[in-house]
Amino acid sequence: MTAFPRKPALLLALAVLTGLGAPRAWAQSAISEGRKLAFDRGKGNCLTCHVIKGGDLPGTIGPELRDLKAKYPDRNELVAILFDETKRNPQTMMPPFGRNRILTEQEINAIVDFLQTL
Repeated sequence: MTAFPRKPALLLALAVLTGLGAPRAWAQSAISEGRKLAFDRGKGNCLTCHVIKGGDLPGTIGPELRDLKAKYPDRNELVAILFDETKRNPQTMMPPFGRNRILTEQEINAIVDFLQTL
């Protein structure tokens, strides 16, 4: 299982270099990008299978995505699910977004940031 832990010093450096200034601004940007990816019908495409508050025409194959921060207090577990859920559940219909390089490490982390706000 590959997990993508957060590195606070790296995040701060990225925030300064990108002109966002503060980690909070970077976090808001990541959440916004994660929401965009989750709702995008081409790339993340979470709405094809999941109900997500604020999403249009959701699918019902997967569970409703809500209260995920409480359900997965260790964000790395949620990252691992997006990376390759087949390691945890070989019968899953969820694509291995990271293993198959459908989403990048940065995109997976942005989606997790967004999902943890639900």
